[in-house]
Amino acid sequence: MAFTDRHGGVSAGPYGTRNLGGSVGDDPAAVAENRALTAREFGLDPREVVFMRQVHGRDVGYVTEPFGGDPPSLDGVLTDRPGLGLAVLAADCAPVLLADPVKGLVGGAHSGRVGTAAGVVPELVAAMRARGADHLVALVGPLACGACYEVSEALREEVAEVLPETWSATRHGTPALDLRAGITAQLARAGVDDVRHDERCTIETGDLYSHRRERLTGRFAGYVWLAADA
Repeated sequence: MAFTDRHGGVSAGPYGTRNLGGSVGDDPAAVAENRALTAREFGLDPREVVFMRQVHGRDVGYVTEPFGGDPPSLDGVLTDRPGLGLAVLAADCAPVLLADPVKGLVGGAHSGRVGTAAGVVPELVAAMRARGADHLVALVGPLACGACYEVSEALREEVAEVLPETWSATRHGTPALDLRAGITAQLARAGVDDVRHDERCTIETGDLYSHRRERLTGRFAGYVWLAADA
């Protein structure tokens, strides 16, 4: 499991430099080069990394190979194939990575406000358990923290009605959402007790992309994979 940052790539302008998002207006050739060099740095074959078309939903899918140039609309993927990398793009939403190394299963979910409320992470846990996962480890990546993710009062109430743990306030006392707390609660209710965190806030961390901070920007990614000799 690993997370990238915005450094060490070839993208220019607001996407500088390691943008991995293919739908944010960056030069497609630069994105492809960034994805290839990132895969190689992780010891993965650049041709063997799965990217989703993330749509802020709860649908997840089992994969054994990359989708190619027209990926389906998914916000979670899982695999039991060694050497296949799973990538979750983010720039304020939470990239959530899961693994059962004993049973040989890994998964990744894109869990923003809408996906978190819809339950994409519990959906991924359920799909992995259906394929035999038992003792899952979760890593919740960098995201917009509960002290920065300001929303309207109505939106806070709407999400908190579904997931009370998300209720939060900014440092100025305005309404906010704490997606990290909500996702952690979902994992606990799904029986995932080993939950680890990359505590960085994307809005506050210049080394990471943040749509809320910059609007026009790139995407970093969480990667999870089974070693090819697993």
